[in-house]
Amino acid sequence: MFAVIETGGKQYMVNEGDEIRCEKISGGRGEEVIFDKILLTSDGNEVKVGRPYLQNVKVRGRIISHGKGKKIIVFKYKRRKGYKRKRGHRQQFTQVKIEEIVVNG
Repeated sequence: MFAVIETGGKQYMVNEGDEIRCEKISGGRGEEVIFDKILLTSDGNEVKVGRPYLQNVKVRGRIISHGKGKKIIVFKYKRRKGYKRKRGHRQQFTQVKIEEIVVNG
């Protein structure tokens, strides 16, 4: 069984036991997270699609860790104007282990 969830403005296809890296979620290591914005579920035989979200379906996960991603460099430049700006950014993320996909009804 798998589900497509939405969190942090992005969509993730998850199975039970998967680990995903998503945008930072508040909560400490080991705390339970419940994703309720479920776009699609499938059990192998039947596919349910939400409009936009499914009711009575939740995905439970547990926070494994928090961290920062790889550094990206944002460089702005205009030729012949003497204008250049260099900025770096590291996006924060949360590592979540998906424990269970719960379908109520």
